[in-house]
Amino acid sequence: MNEGYANITPDFIEIPANEKLELPLPLPYERKEISSNELISFINDGKKGKQPLIIFGANWCPDCRTLEGTLQLPTVKKYMQENYSILHVDLGTYDINMSLLEVLGIPKQEGVPRVVIFDHKGKPLNLETNDRWRTARDSKQQEIFNYFQKYLLKP
Repeated sequence: MNEGYANITPDFIEIPANEKLELPLPLPYERKEISSNELISFINDGKKGKQPLIIFGANWCPDCRTLEGTLQLPTVKKYMQENYSILHVDLGTYDINMSLLEVLGIPKQEGVPRVVIFDHKGKPLNLETNDRWRTARDSKQQEIFNYFQKYLLKP
């Protein structure tokens, strides 16, 4: 299987044709510093059995905004809220929260968004493809949604 590209299976939910990205795209990042302790606590807490998911990004980034717009589509949003606990980490202009990438074993380098999905024990599942959505604006919304469906661990 080609990592980072989900294969549609009968188990995957499809986004209805009438759900489209709406403009303006969302601005999900708040210029807020997050400590490494807060990050680790978020990963270890896993609210109500949901898988922790961290999205590193910035509001100036069109790929970050496209990714977030996709996550806000009604079908995707419902799925994500039911299955994932999401933390958006603002990297600003690569001048805030950069050390948090290294906490997770990701080299400190430019290029966002960076998506890290964890299992229920706090182990990252997708470090090898954490930069996959740096080209979100060139991807279909279904492809983005399939990625998150692929990494959901069934109870």
